Amino acid sequence: MTEKVNHPAHYGGQNAMEVINIIEHYDLNFNLGNVIKYVLRAGKKNEGTYKEDLEKAVWYLKREILLKESKEYRCCDEG
Repeated sequence: MTEKVNHPAHYGGQNAMEVINIIEHYDLNFNLGNVIKYVLRAGKKNEGTYKEDLEKAVWYLKREILLKESKEYRCCDEG
């Protein structure tokens, strides 16, 4: 039986480095953590969702870029 809470198969299972460990190791924020999550599990949680998972990863990456750009703009514009 697959463990659905502690070690779900679509996140690598018990014998692989799990997504949460990678996210925590690199101290990633919410957006970047979701990029990693969706890329690493692409198509594994539900068959046929490979493209959708990658599109979600792109969405979070674009959101992170926009957030970073808006913070840099506010930082430099205050001077």
